[in-house]
Amino acid sequence: MKILLIEDEEKLGLFISKALEESGYSCELSTNGSEGLELAAIGGFDLILLDIMLPGQDGFEVLKNLRKFKIETPVVFISALNETEHVIKGLDLGAVDYLKKPFDIEELKARIRNVSRKFTGKRATILSIKDLELDLVRRMVSRNGVEIDLSKREFSILELLVRNTNRVVSKTEMTQKIWNIEFDMGSNVIEVHMHQLRKKVDEHATEKLIETQVGFGYLIRGELIKN
Repeated sequence: MKILLIEDEEKLGLFISKALEESGYSCELSTNGSEGLELAAIGGFDLILLDIMLPGQDGFEVLKNLRKFKIETPVVFISALNETEHVIKGLDLGAVDYLKKPFDIEELKARIRNVSRKFTGKRATILSIKDLELDLVRRMVSRNGVEIDLSKREFSILELLVRNTNRVVSKTEMTQKIWNIEFDMGSNVIEVHMHQLRKKVDEHATEKLIETQVGFGYLIRGELIKN
């Protein structure tokens, strides 16, 4: 499950992101309402966790614009605004849930599981390109029917590449979306993970799927099928 967290308190956002990733979710953090809206429009997220008091545009405006742009991703508000009027407004705008801060991280996970049960059947849970298949619910990968054992980070990288089929994903974009940090030009963390991912996904396959675009990033070509 791919989650977009729009939360301007960076420490809290990083804490939530880490906790969700440790539970097997893929989580991307944005600290600005306008930026979060842009990410939601292109990111293929399964769920958006949305604060209300945000720079750029507040959470209510973000949700209004999501629906205006026909983006139907389920939204759960997480906010310190805990008056009944705020909860009612959020739900009336189309949020599927409203969680008041402060909250227990286990309660948040339970809310996410509840949303997943309600909406999984309405969204694609299997992504396929050629003989590669990603099961987004079980977080499993296979090629030609043979299961491939990936780490959580490797799965997130592969999912990012597959969701952006036929588009080069830069190292900067990868570090920001997978690690939620700025890209360090002196680091080889991307190369290390890509080497391991290639060994698992491509080494024993007739057709190599993951391409390196020297100086730009990484690419998978093909027709993406969503089921």
